[in-house]
Amino acid sequence: QVQLVDSGGGLVQAGGSLRLSCVASLRTFSMYAMGWFRQAPGKEREFVAAISGSGGRTYYAESVKGRFTITRDNAKTVYLQMNSLKPMDTAVYYCAADVVYEKIRVEVNVDYWGQGTQVTVSS
Repeated sequence: QVQLVDSGGGLVQAGGSLRLSCVASLRTFSMYAMGWFRQAPGKEREFVAAISGSGGRTYYAESVKGRFTITRDNAKTVYLQMNSLKPMDTAVYYCAADVVYEKIRVEVNVDYWGQGTQVTVSS
């Protein structure tokens, strides 16, 4: 059974940093594009960032470009480094996996989801 386990969320002041992690129990981890979505209270879940299976391509939502960085390693883990955090970044963050990099940014295409980790940014 495939599992994505998110961690690393917490409470941070505006301007601070957090690093989220997602450990995937995917047998063929390198074949999956990985991504992060987030859902703020009262809002729909939205795409944040994606990385290809090889790690050579990345894509970001405009709202986080230049502040967030997505990376992955060979230990079946994907990271989201979040810098210069703003109160608008407050949300539950979800790890996602999909075999098609070009499609992972669309929620309906995602094959697997993590359980979510709460990020709260205070002003």
